Amino acid sequence: PLRFIDIAIPTNNKSIHSIGLSWWFLAREVLSLRGTISREMPWEVMVDLYFYRDPEEIEKEEQAAAEKLALEKEAAAPQETWADEMAAPPVEDWTAEVAPTPAPAPTSAGTAAPPVA
Repeated sequence: PLRFIDIAIPTNNKSIHSIGLSWWFLAREVLSLRGTISREMPWEVMVDLYFYRDPEEIEKEEQAAAEKLALEKEAAAPQETWADEMAAPPVEDWTAEVAPTPAPAPTSAGTAAPPVA
């Protein structure tokens, strides 16, 4: 069966990433045979560059990363608290007298409230 084939490399093809890993090993071996890289030196090319990735999956990951970044920016932004909103304006002179505001007169259920002038 291998009459016109120069070399046969037996590899596992059961896993999703097995073919990509085989290509990675083959590329590394070819470069080492050419003398481009040394076998003792670690190769800086990541094996996952040889794996197939679905473009839709990549797009989903990018969108998730963008949403995560937006949430982190929102969390890092200074937020106003209810204490800041409810704080009374500073009073310059605590000894100054303030005229009390009159309370509205109670009205019965059948009569209308007097007009305010």
